[in-house]
Amino acid sequence: MLASLTMFFMGEASRRTPRCDWGEIHLVLVDDSGIAAVHAAWMDLDSATDVLTQRYDPMPGQPGAHAGEIVVNVQRAHEIGRAQWPRISPRALANGCCHELGLYVAHGCDHLTGASDATPPERRRMRARELRWLRAAAQAGLLNRLISPRGT
Repeated sequence: MLASLTMFFMGEASRRTPRCDWGEIHLVLVDDSGIAAVHAAWMDLDSATDVLTQRYDPMPGQPGAHAGEIVVNVQRAHEIGRAQWPRISPRALANGCCHELGLYVAHGCDHLTGASDATPPERRRMRARELRWLRAAAQAGLLNRLISPRGT
């Protein structure tokens, strides 16, 4: 399901950069300590975060497609999903966690295709776009059971 969700979001995100060909995209699932290590290596920041991306352009003068990595903090998605959907039911909890995880993947795809959230207006535009994609993904059933509810 995560591969289908990522492909869906990359399709949506790529509409902003239609001349960009994509090859491999690696989706890496980690916890707080895993993403903190990547954050330190890529950005020299010693902290956990929700999602990080790295884009690799083709070699100049060489044919080829762009590649990228999206590193997603599943631990944070689960914790925030639990906080936003407090003990209503196992299924509601799983839906909250799936929604948060999906949002992180959408955000990673948006960044991978060049979107910036460096300013408040850019952050608002990104979030509106990502929430629109998330609603479409939910309607298409792509968020179902990304995280299984306990007890079901």
